[in-house]
Amino acid sequence: MANPDIIVIGAGHNGLVAATYLARAGRKVLVLERREVPGGQLAGDARIGAFATRPIHAGGQLRADIVRDLGLANHGLASEASADAGAYLAPLPDGRMLRLAASTDAATLDSIRALSPRDAERWPEFVRFMNSAAAYLEAGQATPMPRLANADLLEQGRPLAALAWKLRRLGRTDMFRFMRVLTMSAVEFAEEWFESEPLRAAIGAVAIHGVSIGSMSAGGGYVLIHNWLNRGGLAHRGTRGGAQDMVNALVAALRARGGELRTSAPVAQVLVERQVVRGVRLESGEEILAGTVLSDADPRRTLLGLVGAPELPPEFVWQAQSIKMRGSVAKVHVLTDGQHGIPGGTVVIAPTTKYLERAYDAAKYGQVSEHPYLELTHSGDVVSIHYQFAPYSLRGGDWQAMRATLERRAIATVSERFAGFRDSIREVRSITPFDLEQTWALTEGDLNHGQLILDQLLFMRPIPGWSDHRTPVDGLYLCGSGVHGGGGVSGVSGRNAARRVLRVSARG
Repeated sequence: MANPDIIVIGAGHNGLVAATYLARAGRKVLVLERREVPGGQLAGDARIGAFATRPIHAGGQLRADIVRDLGLANHGLASEASADAGAYLAPLPDGRMLRLAASTDAATLDSIRALSPRDAERWPEFVRFMNSAAAYLEAGQATPMPRLANADLLEQGRPLAALAWKLRRLGRTDMFRFMRVLTMSAVEFAEEWFESEPLRAAIGAVAIHGVSIGSMSAGGGYVLIHNWLNRGGLAHRGTRGGAQDMVNALVAALRARGGELRTSAPVAQVLVERQVVRGVRLESGEEILAGTVLSDADPRRTLLGLVGAPELPPEFVWQAQSIKMRGSVAKVHVLTDGQHGIPGGTVVIAPTTKYLERAYDAAKYGQVSEHPYLELTHSGDVVSIHYQFAPYSLRGGDWQAMRATLERRAIATVSERFAGFRDSIREVRSITPFDLEQTWALTEGDLNHGQLILDQLLFMRPIPGWSDHRTPVDGLYLCGSGVHGGGGVSGVSGRNAARRVLRVSARG
C-alpha cells in the first residue's frame, strides 16, 4: 500500500478490530505485524512443539456489536458463541466433582445442594446479579473515559452522566452491590454469598484469573465481573470455530474493505517530529509515512520502546515507567494418548480460598507456586494447563532453568486429582512469562498489557489523564489491551480506539 492514511502496529485481535473499523470508514489502513502470522495472543506458536499448540487464551469472543458492525459472519465467523461452553468443574476431596454453570439448571443446583442447601437457594440470585453487573460493566467499557481536562470536561462528562443513569436503573440493591463489589477481595465477596468453602474457592479462582492478585487482595470483585463478562459465565466460552476463525474473519474483513496486512514486518521506531507522528521505521530500515498511527502493543513498549523517552514529557515518561505489568501466568500444553481422564469443560484446581492466597504468596517472593491454582481445558488429545502463579521476575534463577520445574509441578498437581493423567502423557511444551515477552512481545509476560488492578482501571488506564487512547504525540493512539476496556479477548479497546480516531478526524 502506497501512502496509507493510518498505520496499525500489531495484528492482535484489538489491532485488527481497530483497523477494520477504520477501513470500513474509508481510510487507507496498513497493519504491520512482527510475527509470521496474525492474531497476537489468539495465535499459537509452532516453534515450541511438534504438536499443534493452543493459543494463550482458553476462550474468548468478540462483542456481538463488533461482529455485527464488521460483518464478520460474512467472513466465516459465527454470529453466536459456541452453544455449549461445558461446565465449570472443581474436584472435591472425596472424589466428587462440583459442577457449576452460569444458569439455574438442575445439575448445577443439585451439585451445590450436596454441599449446602442454603447455597443452592442463593445461586439463582447470584447468577442474576452477576449477569446484571456484567451487562453494566459492558456498558462502562463502551463509554469513553474522560481525560479530566477543563477545556472539554463538559463534553466528556455527558457519556459518564448517561452511564451513571444506567447504574441507577439497576435498582437500589444491585446499584449498591455493584459499587461495593468493585473494591472487595474474592474472599470477601464469596463469603457474602455462600457458606461452602469449595464453592467460594471455585468462584474466587475466576476473581484472580490472569491477574497477579491473591484471593484476599482488594479489587478481586472487579476482576470477577470482568472475567464473567468475557467468558459469558464461569467456564471458558469461545466463538464457534475457535480463535483461528476469529483471526481469519478479521483479516478477511479488513482486506475486503481495502486494508492491507503485512506480516514479518516488525516496527523498530515510531517516527516523531515536534511531538507529531510521521509514521514508522521497520527493523529492515524501511520507513512508512502516515499521519495517524495506532499501536496494539502494550503502552510501556509503545511509549518507551517505539517512541522513546526523549520525545515525551518527563512526567509522562515517569508515569509510563510506573505502569504495573507483573505477569505471573504460564501455560503448559500436554499431548496425551487421549486417556487423560479429564472431563470436558473448564476444570479448576483451587480447593480453598486459602490455597489460592498461598499460591499467590509464592509469586510475591519471586517463586513459582509449588501448589498452583490451575485451570484445565482440553481439545482432543491436547490438555492445556493455565498455571498461576509463575512470576516473570524470579528470585535467584531464570526461566531457562525453571521451565522443567514448572512442567513437573503442573503435572504433579493435575495427577493428584486425575490418576491416569501422568501415564497418558506423550509430550510436554510450556510457555513461560519470559516466552510471552520474547515471542508475543508482552512486557513482563503480562497478558493484559497492564494489571487489572484498582489504580489502573477506568480513567486511570493506562495513565491518569490519558484514558482516551490519545498520547502526548499528536496522531499516535493506543488500541491494545492496556487501555480502558482491555483485558482478555473482546475487541473492545480496538473498537473504542477506532471510534476515537474517527471522532478526532471529524473535528478536523
